[in-house]
Amino acid sequence: MMLRLAAKSLWHRRLTASLVVLSIALAVTLLMGVERIRGATRTSFAAAVSGTDLIVAARASPVHLLLFSVFGIGNPTNNLAAATHRDIAARPEVAWTIPIALGDSHKGYRVVGTSAAFFQHFRYGEARALAFQVGGAFAGDDPVILGAAAARALGYRVGDAVVLAHGAGDVSFALHDAHPFRVAGILQATGTPVDRALYVPLQGLAELHRPANDDEADPLAAAMHGHDAAAPEATLTAVFVGLRARNQALGVQRALNEWKGEALTAILPAVTLQELWEIIGVAENALLAVSALAVAVGLGSMLVALLTGANERRREMAILRSAGATPRDVFTLMMGEAGLLALVGVLLGATIVQATFIAGESWLASRYGLTTGGLVPSGRELVSLGLIVIAGILIGAVPAYRAYRQSLADGMTIRL
Repeated sequence: MMLRLAAKSLWHRRLTASLVVLSIALAVTLLMGVERIRGATRTSFAAAVSGTDLIVAARASPVHLLLFSVFGIGNPTNNLAAATHRDIAARPEVAWTIPIALGDSHKGYRVVGTSAAFFQHFRYGEARALAFQVGGAFAGDDPVILGAAAARALGYRVGDAVVLAHGAGDVSFALHDAHPFRVAGILQATGTPVDRALYVPLQGLAELHRPANDDEADPLAAAMHGHDAAAPEATLTAVFVGLRARNQALGVQRALNEWKGEALTAILPAVTLQELWEIIGVAENALLAVSALAVAVGLGSMLVALLTGANERRREMAILRSAGATPRDVFTLMMGEAGLLALVGVLLGATIVQATFIAGESWLASRYGLTTGGLVPSGRELVSLGLIVIAGILIGAVPAYRAYRQSLADGMTIRL
């Protein structure tokens, strides 16, 4: 009965109650939004590469190497000689290698030079293999394979011509329009950076940057790709390495980091990803702290509204007491109002977050490769929401205790 009375009392003061609910809902939206993005980012990053034991590139910091080779963030500082790749692949511990060459783009999407081994050995998520929507791996002359997001955004189909460009900008002025590629296949969506790239054969990439004569030599291409006109062979950006036995990873990593031919850096992807989380953990904690502060402000606004209302409702409380309500009933009424405000605010905020992420799920997946988990909130989110409701109920104890302490005569006295 007291809860029904609390609901009717809030409806009678619906304007003030709505403002309190809105402040709590916005705070919950911020908190859940930050938590959802944080979880989606970690999940998507962890699923980007699987089954690769080592990633090798020219000397660079481990985190930088992981970012440009797997996630397409940033640019490499130097290239890797094709001969070094052959030496690495010839080691007895190595089962397979995937060469990667970066430096070109197409309408803002990065172009990856690689071999057929990429489609055979690359894994993502829980050791899932790449699959094709249409076409196949490097079939025909000058083929290009499109990631799912790139194909959807660009509107290409099998057989369409694709002109590559130097650099990784959205607008390029050095186009390879004399040497177009043809779409040979489109990959199925993976929810990883694979979806937002184009893949061409290494040999085709080498031919693309070889000048027909010295007068046509492109210094930008030479600087970025290091091709020799006499021996067109693409230099590499990185090499993904799979070993015959995982317990050999540390030994092979040490050997590659001490490579005599050129300065190399070999990383264990999982270990380097943990280093990345340590670096961005400070920013994550700062965002969560700001979100928690916003929740505290929302609950504080509810406390102010309840205290102000309690002072204005002295006569209402006195009438309830005269009608037979006990001080405990008054206490329960005030606590019930606080609990209802917190609960409705939390539910409204959670609904806003769910609706926003459901509406923007495809955009987040295509633009940033983030999967938000749909309608299923995480256990951490549920705990946070429950704590906010409990905190709201506890905050309601302050005005409830003041109303509990008031005497019947207090509400009947006219204050000037």
